[in-house]
Amino acid sequence: MPKRQVRKPGPHLVEVLASNVRLLRHARGVSQEELAAQCGLHRTYVGSVERGERNVTLSTLEVLASGLGVSVPDLLTPRRPHAKRSSAD
Repeated sequence: MPKRQVRKPGPHLVEVLASNVRLLRHARGVSQEELAAQCGLHRTYVGSVERGERNVTLSTLEVLASGLGVSVPDLLTPRRPHAKRSSAD
């Protein structure tokens, strides 16, 4: 029987998820520990998602999205960084 190949998402998608979770968490002013508690996850798990070290399940995506007040597609959609406004704006 052939060896089972482990499938992993592309690095870009992992990076997008990691960045979005971190940005949204910061925007809501909650710590990793607070987000983890809201989602029923461990703080170190949330940290590993933010560092792009986890291949999260669909159920975890749903829980994170709910905890952050967004949809699953929002977590997986690249965001444009906010341009810093100059003092002249």
